[in-house]
Amino acid sequence: MSEAAPMAMAVSTPWPRYARIALVVARIVLGGLFLYAAYAKLHYAGVWHLRDYHFLFAFGINSYEMLTPENVLLLARVLPWVEVALGLLLISGLALRWVGSVTTVLLIVFMYALARAAIKGLAINCGCFGNESTSPAKELVVDSLLLLTSIAITVGAFISHRATRAPVPPA
Repeated sequence: MSEAAPMAMAVSTPWPRYARIALVVARIVLGGLFLYAAYAKLHYAGVWHLRDYHFLFAFGINSYEMLTPENVLLLARVLPWVEVALGLLLISGLALRWVGSVTTVLLIVFMYALARAAIKGLAINCGCFGNESTSPAKELVVDSLLLLTSIAITVGAFISHRATRAPVPPA
């Protein structure tokens, strides 16, 4: 047997059941949180704001003092729908390697904005979960946990994909 054969066997062995279950639960929880974040932005004060939600959300984005007014409005229009798409894709498990990667990058961007706001001492409602959001410093802690979860999901998805595609050595 060559040196590569034992390595391929080690890579292609299935994950322990508890690890697979933990990753499924993690992606369902993370997907649900993304759906809730979008819902909180689109359903404000007990009313659906499917046509005008971006105006309300734009105030929160603008309070970060990072973007031009045009970019604030664009982000306010697009972000809730990106969160819906990512939430649904995480829950379904479709294209998980790429969805996990995009989710991880998005959470890093969120954390950068939150850290910047906290460092600048901005007393803002971050808008992460609509009107129910707290200060940037507190949301930074929550997003740190979400980022760790997203990284675990992404790494797990890449490892699982590699394991299913690894060549099985001849007997």
